[in-house]
Amino acid sequence: MSRYSRELSVAGALGVLLLLLAIFAPSFYDAQPLLSRLTAAAPKLVLACGVALVIITRQIDISVGSLFAVCGTCAGLAAAKLPMPVAILVSLSVGALGGALNGVLVAGLRLPSIVVTLATMVTLRYALMLSQQGVFINLPAGVQWFGLPMTAGQITVCGVAFALLALLAFASKHLAAGRFVYAVGSDAEAARLAGIRPQLTTFCVFVFMGAFCGLAAVMNMVQSPQVDPNSGRGLELEAIAAAVVGGVAVSGGRGNLWGVLAGLLLLVCIGPALTYAGVKPYWEKAIQGTIILLAVVADGLRSRGKPE
Repeated sequence: MSRYSRELSVAGALGVLLLLLAIFAPSFYDAQPLLSRLTAAAPKLVLACGVALVIITRQIDISVGSLFAVCGTCAGLAAAKLPMPVAILVSLSVGALGGALNGVLVAGLRLPSIVVTLATMVTLRYALMLSQQGVFINLPAGVQWFGLPMTAGQITVCGVAFALLALLAFASKHLAAGRFVYAVGSDAEAARLAGIRPQLTTFCVFVFMGAFCGLAAVMNMVQSPQVDPNSGRGLELEAIAAAVVGGVAVSGGRGNLWGVLAGLLLLVCIGPALTYAGVKPYWEKAIQGTIILLAVVADGLRSRGKPE
């Protein structure tokens, strides 16, 4: 149980918050508004899963918000003229290429990931601003909710996010490739001596991160009749926060993807809880920041308490 103490504590805090909402704000659980909140959070879950894998390899990616916007714009432009499956493929491909660029610079040239992804974040964001000039992209009628009724489309979006989470959680524990990610994050040199290729593993993780940006962009695109080229601002911080609060160690090598889900839900539920409590909305970010700080401090104390 001590191995999952962080994840259990976050799940416990989430449970208490949900119980308080059930007692003092039962309307929070009205079916359609609740489903809408979960649907809006689904793309963030996909990004948080990818960011968690990056952090586990002892790297960081702060370009995900910008890459998300680029993928969404490319998917929107493709969906306006081409069938939806082609638009999805375009978004995934653009995301994977963006991730591969980060991966080459970080794993191939061994540059610091914080510097590389900061550069790509700014470059992609301003290139998109210059190319689109902030103009929204109108989507054909059949794109929204994948052409399904709204409720069915919302369930589909949530189902995709949950299925990806379950697949990654299974792979991280039961497949060799998943264990390689943890091994590289724990000790890259020891992993190399064990026959693992740390640079290739890191490169592949960044490629997957990019592809997840593409998938999240499509999941976000189908929720609206238009694509906003300025979308994705701040998503990198939300994804990193969900991963860290959910128990992923900032020092790498440790983390549970189910904990990422609990961390994201905890952060997402704070806003509605404050609204029902009549608290001014700007306190949401302050409380989220405090939770993130406490998570980082707890992680640091836990690492310091380990025997050398």
